[in-house]
Amino acid sequence: MPTSSKGTKKTVAKPSSHIKIKINGCWHNFEPERDITPTMTLSYLLREKLGYTGLKVSCDEGGCGACTVILDGKAILSCMMLAVAANGHEILTIEGLEKNDPVVEAFAEQCEPGYGTALQCGICTPGFVMSTKALLNENPIPTMAEVKEALSGHICRCGCYAGIAQAVTHASEKIARKGDVS
Repeated sequence: MPTSSKGTKKTVAKPSSHIKIKINGCWHNFEPERDITPTMTLSYLLREKLGYTGLKVSCDEGGCGACTVILDGKAILSCMMLAVAANGHEILTIEGLEKNDPVVEAFAEQCEPGYGTALQCGICTPGFVMSTKALLNENPIPTMAEVKEALSGHICRCGCYAGIAQAVTHASEKIARKGDVS
């Protein structure tokens, strides 16, 4: 073992043989090659291996936003990230949101004349909700231009964009009333 100039032994750090990821508040340990392969995407790990089926994989190419999760407070496309790259990070999926979360409530309640619903078939909904959550955590009172920018990577095949934007506005209002930014 290497020694320092004073004759004491140095500790050489071994590379970690496990991958640790905090998902919805709980740490998970994975063994490389057994639990996670080098080419496994984060979306595959979360959905297929761990059963977080609220996360949707629609295009699997980073073009639709359906697989959006929050990584260390930022919205990311989980189909575009390798699971091994999440080592040491914190991930929040839609299952990790409280049932009375203002964003979840606003999307569920949205159905106004002139705007319509924020959810129809539901494939895109978890991604929109997670991007909205990340946006409102960072900017609780966004302008419509900021909302459009934050959600610009998402596709809703049912065309519910007006309702989705209105749901974001209502979620912002709910957060302001509750004083709840988390």
